[in-house]
Amino acid sequence: MNLIIDIGNTSAKMAVFDQGKPVEVRRTSNQSLEGLEELCMHYPIRKGIISTVITPGKTINEQLEKLPFPWMKFNHETPIPIKNLYQTPHTLGPDRLAAVIGANDQEPGRDILVIDAGTCITYDFIDHEGQYWGGNISPGMNMRFKALHAFTDKLPEVKAGCNIPPYGQTTESAIQAGVIHGIEFEINGYIHQLLKNYPALLVFLTGGDDFSFDTNLKSLIFADGLLVLKGLNRILEYNDKI
Repeated sequence: MNLIIDIGNTSAKMAVFDQGKPVEVRRTSNQSLEGLEELCMHYPIRKGIISTVITPGKTINEQLEKLPFPWMKFNHETPIPIKNLYQTPHTLGPDRLAAVIGANDQEPGRDILVIDAGTCITYDFIDHEGQYWGGNISPGMNMRFKALHAFTDKLPEVKAGCNIPPYGQTTESAIQAGVIHGIEFEINGYIHQLLKNYPALLVFLTGGDDFSFDTNLKSLIFADGLLVLKGLNRILEYNDKI
């Protein structure tokens, strides 16, 4: 069994994989991996992999040092089963790379756009030859809500609600509609642009922000909240064989 840890900007995920399948997934703090010791005692874990987009604090480093099995930290020097064409691989978020590897592993030989909607929204493209071309970074949903409040004098800080109208009729609903529909238009725009050159495109949607959006392209879209974890597990298994 494998232990997979993905530490993000907002929270962390820990998962146990057995023969390529997740058997348990836990979300925890990105400042202390609560439940890590319990998880390791419950399963016969043989090896692990850690990915982080933040600098772990003392607590997490001490927890990792106590792991009773070998583990690796995923970074730009780690061998991977795809070709990375990113010009500055040392600056590339490991979660972005893991996500495209997870998507490519599930649908090899396909052109794929991975959209990760979390603290930021990232758009990453890997082609049918397993070449990762890079992608774009955009503010996430909550970041947009907070920015509208922080950089104005009178706009309130609101959160996403249900039944978002096409046009807001209060300041609160105007902000909600502007942010949510803005993300919808952004996502649809990226998909339509790539479809011009890659008509067989597949889209994987992952990340912590759970929102639905209207599109006539839903047959192309696969929602997978565990995509980064699956990619990290694939990387761990790949390195175990080389």
